[in-house]
Amino acid sequence: MPSYTVTVATGTQWFAGTDDYVYLTLQGTSGCSERHLLDKPFYNDFERGAVDSYDVTVEEDLGEIQLIKIEKRKYWYQDDWYLKYITVKTPVGDYLEFPCYRWITDEKEVVLRDG
Repeated sequence: MPSYTVTVATGTQWFAGTDDYVYLTLQGTSGCSERHLLDKPFYNDFERGAVDSYDVTVEEDLGEIQLIKIEKRKYWYQDDWYLKYITVKTPVGDYLEFPCYRWITDEKEVVLRDG
């Protein structure tokens, strides 16, 4: 089963971090992954200025990654998040960068294309 390494960079602005749930979906030329919760046990994910990496394993090869979807869902209270960028390392070793550089507010789905 192919595995992708996803790296998420949170901004350094005041209150840029979030405690909300963050989900990722990879969309490729050959298919779409399931929605994955980005969370490390016993670790405070998405803190201000943090660069966090996650392994995302999919059932089958997705082909060339075209876009990613990020969903933020409320944990306790509404918590805005400043997402700088996401990089994806493919199973063949290619690196793709998906720039965002904006605040993600409310419970939204944001679609990012390769930059």
